[in-house]
Amino acid sequence: MAEDEKGIKLLGAIRDKLISRKQDWARDGRLLTGTEGDPERDRLPPGQRLVRDWPVLDLGVQPDIPAASFRLDIDGLVENSLSLDWAAFKALPRAEMVSDIHCVTQWSRYDNRWHGVAARDLLAAVRPKREARHIIFHAHDGYTTNVRLDHFDQPDVILAHSWEGRPLERQHGGPVRVVIPRFYFWKSAKWVRRLEFVAVDKPGFWEVRGYHNEGDPWKEDRYG
Repeated sequence: MAEDEKGIKLLGAIRDKLISRKQDWARDGRLLTGTEGDPERDRLPPGQRLVRDWPVLDLGVQPDIPAASFRLDIDGLVENSLSLDWAAFKALPRAEMVSDIHCVTQWSRYDNRWHGVAARDLLAAVRPKREARHIIFHAHDGYTTNVRLDHFDQPDVILAHSWEGRPLERQHGGPVRVVIPRFYFWKSAKWVRRLEFVAVDKPGFWEVRGYHNEGDPWKEDRYG
């Protein structure tokens, strides 16, 4: 058992063989169908299959983050940086959203009910500077991923602390994860600890390993 720089316990170990296999998928174009969907017409994106459970996918490490150790930093190119403990995060305006999950490993799950803090409420609190164009999500397991600010600034994006009326379980990214339903779910970082607003894009963990920089499921942006 290891700890991150904030003293959070890290359960498990990085699965190098899994990471290598997924890089091979990107190199070989695995799962690609060569078709394009229409989100206004097609609820299920190309190449996806519907599941009822919620598969667990991670790098092999699951951070154990008790409420007393929780901290979410929001900084970079913002007018009002925030460093929120659990009480401060839970005191932000509460949002409820229902959305689908589309994982790049080919499964989708419909009608997930989330509770948490809407992205737009966070943006209103931190006030991104004019030059901010992207957000880098940093997670407690060392994972990072990048999104455009305008992709985060959408009415269905949420930092979720609950799923289906229950606290978000550790295996699914609890206590808090990002949920950006319009893109493959690797963009929705688990165990999020920092939102960094930047002017210049910084591709994240999977993006530098052959995966698409945006990840639109209807365009089948699995790999880049």
